[in-house]
Formats: sequence, C-alpha cells, structure tokens
Amino acid sequence: MAKIDGRVAGVVPCYLKSHSQGEYVFDRGWADAYERAGGRYYPKLQVSVPFTPATGPRLLVRDGVDRERISEALASGLVALCGVSKASSVHVTFAREAEWKLLAEHGFLQRTDQQFHWHNEGFATFDDFLSTLNSRHRKSIKRERRDALAAGITIHWLTGNDITENAWDAFFDFYMETGSRKWGRPYLTREFFSLIGETMSQDVLLVMARRNGRWIAGAINFIGSDTLFGRNWGAVEHHPFLHFEVCYYQAIDFAIKHGLAYVEAGAQGEHKIARGYLPRTTHSAHFIADPGLRRAIDDYLKRERAYVAEAGRELAELGPFRKGADEAP
Repeated sequence: MAKIDGRVAGVVPCYLKSHSQGEYVFDRGWADAYERAGGRYYPKLQVSVPFTPATGPRLLVRDGVDRERISEALASGLVALCGVSKASSVHVTFAREAEWKLLAEHGFLQRTDQQFHWHNEGFATFDDFLSTLNSRHRKSIKRERRDALAAGITIHWLTGNDITENAWDAFFDFYMETGSRKWGRPYLTREFFSLIGETMSQDVLLVMARRNGRWIAGAINFIGSDTLFGRNWGAVEHHPFLHFEVCYYQAIDFAIKHGLAYVEAGAQGEHKIARGYLPRTTHSAHFIADPGLRRAIDDYLKRERAYVAEAGRELAELGPFRKGADEAP
C-alpha cells in the first residue's frame, strides 16, 4: 500500500500461497527444480485475480495522484514484502503491458504467453463473420454447428433472473464431471455459483444445451463492458462439436447481438484458431529472491519469450480469414 499525506494512493492485492493452483501461468516446474536442489519455493506471493486468466490492472493507483510515482513505490513495496514475508518470489500475472515493463525495471523477470481472442469487426450477424473466412473454414464451421445440434439439442442463453438454482445445480454437475476428468480436483464449490448468481447475475451468461427435456452441457461466461469472458465448460453427455458450439460459436453470436468488441475464450487452445480466435500475447512478471534460481529462470524465460513470439506469428498466419479479395464468400 502507498499513501500520500495519510491517504491511500495505491494498493496491490496479493496472496501468500502454499501452492500454484488456479493461476494459469505455470511455475510448478520451477518449484520442483528448486526444491530438488534443496530450496523452499513456498510460500510465494501471488498478484492476480483468483482463477481468472484475464489481463487487467494489478498495481491499483487512485485517480488524482502521480501514477508513475505511486506505481514505482508499489513495485518497490512488492520486492520489500517478499523479504519480510520470507517468500521465495512474487508473481504478477496477466498484467497490463505497461505494468510488465515497469516491474522489469525493479528486477522482475518478464514472461509472455498466448491466449486466443475473437474480435468483432462491426458484424451484424454470425454470417457476416463467416463471410470474412476462407471457403474451407467457412464450410467447416457451418458443418460443425449443424452436427453439434443433430441429436435434437437446443441451445439457451441464461442471464439475470433466468439463472435459477436448478440451472446452477445442472451447471455444477457439468463442472464437476468435466473438471474431475480433465484436472483431477475442481476447486470451485457449489456455493460459489449461488453467490455469483445472487450478486452479479446480470453480468453472467450461462450457455446451456438441452436434450430430451434435461440440461446436458453448459459454459459460464462473464459479461464485461466490451468483452465476453469465457470460463468453465462441462457436459454429462458428449456429442460431436458440442463443445465448440457452446463455448465458441455461441459466444460469438452473443457478442455480435450485444455489441461486444471481443470474446476471450479462456486459457490455451490452439484449436480456437480455426474458429476465428487469433493469438494475443499475455504478460506476467516474476521477482525471484534466490540469485541462483533467478539466473536459471531468467535464461529459460529468454528462450520462452522468443518461442512465444515466433509461435504467435506462425499461428496468426494459419488463421482462417481470407487472404485476398479474389476468394469470395
């Protein structure tokens, strides 16, 4: 926390953690290597929004003060807090690029990764979006959307008061079934979903799939000022392409209908490129207290950043969009 004349001028919310779960920027390899060498990686300090792989401000500065000065003070404060708390490190994840650069000036190592985002270029309909794709991908998406619903499945958008406790019960079943199968230990509780339903249901979109009178799959999204943020998905029945329909195509449909500029479909997933989601760089900054561990991670991150940059260029070239005016929709 930074103060001017006794008033709070800036804060950095952070967590002292004994594990690396729920972060979406993976450092378990660093922890394992350090502990095999006799070090103690935990506790560590984590600066993030829990369970949320979305870029946003991490150094929070009050309006009306010298933003650069307060940000510098907060960055220095994080380094000092690392020592006072006897943490091995400080991890500022999904930071804005300007914060990422500022933290580097205070000894934080720079890390990059990729997500895949869809951009609304003023489309009025989903077909408008399809018209920007090359013929192969346009036909593929049409086929996937048709096949996803071939078993008599219907899709429903639930938000606000339409999200009942019965809907949350169904979605929690999806979350637990898919989460247990993919990750081993889902960490969100049933109560969590009721709480967000009570406090922010107008900002929640459940895309739910129904067959034979029961919910069979769904995805939870959060509605921002200009972005739809896709998060968890799950299903108790598995049908070809239903995941793509519920998570990606319905999100695009919703964004177009509601004038949202972007869809962020969560972490990872190069398969999203063929569905119109292109690579975007994300940024994190890491202060490592131990000089030996710091040197090893610094060397690794230099190579990782180069790989991420090159992969991003290559993946963007593989995008599904038409390359020339001669390929009519």
